[in-house]
Amino acid sequence: MAGSLSSSQLPIDRSPIGTVYLVGAGPGDPELLTLRAARLLTSATLVVHDGLVAPEILDLAGPGATLISVAKARSRHSMPQDDINALLVREALAGRDVVRLKGGDPFIFGRGGEEADACHAAGVPVQIVPGISAAVGCAAEAGLPLTHRGLSSAVTFVAGQCKGLTDQNWAGLAGHDRTLVIYMGVATAADIAEKLMADGITPAMPVAVLEKGTRSDSRTLISNLADLGRMVADQKVQSPALIIVGDVVNQVKSEKLHDLHTVYKNFEEREITV
Repeated sequence: MAGSLSSSQLPIDRSPIGTVYLVGAGPGDPELLTLRAARLLTSATLVVHDGLVAPEILDLAGPGATLISVAKARSRHSMPQDDINALLVREALAGRDVVRLKGGDPFIFGRGGEEADACHAAGVPVQIVPGISAAVGCAAEAGLPLTHRGLSSAVTFVAGQCKGLTDQNWAGLAGHDRTLVIYMGVATAADIAEKLMADGITPAMPVAVLEKGTRSDSRTLISNLADLGRMVADQKVQSPALIIVGDVVNQVKSEKLHDLHTVYKNFEEREITV
């Protein structure tokens, strides 16, 4: 037919594909953002963020930016992980750059690897922007060295609710010359203590709970392993919070320190003498 185009002459769809930036927002204090994270955030038009990202950080998003929360809580997710993956891919294939903002570092219990895999499988470019991890940032605020000569030469990060505690083998991760950092352990603190003591860790092992680290309402709570569950319940600890187990806890130097060693020791003595 006159005027028709052959298949070789048909226009080619060359719509650009956006990039997904997996960005670590750090532990909470906006001043702990990396320069690249801050630059991407202030110029972003679409930000997909976790619930752990501090409001002060979200306030840095560019004017007119669309913010989508995909907050997760224990046993309650506003959006399942597969749907988050699909959202990132869909928006990027539509030509939008996406800042995927995560608390701490995207590759430390942030499911950044899963999201990167989904993007790569769909042909979407991904760039990783690391952040100061919660463990590093919160411990620094508390003046708690995760390693210290003579006290700890090894550090391990574990999740306190990943696939259930019974599925995890923590043998040898805590104890002499070791520091154990437990993410997402508030709800299972008592079970964590029992698990570690059953593995042979002394009930007197010092433990720190770093609640809302680097934020204005942060707290540093100190006790021992045997009293961990009771301390978390009595003090009404809320997420985000880290549990740190090891002799390095005795090095804590924080203006926000609540040392509950003596509180529980005296409580137990009164129970015995009544």
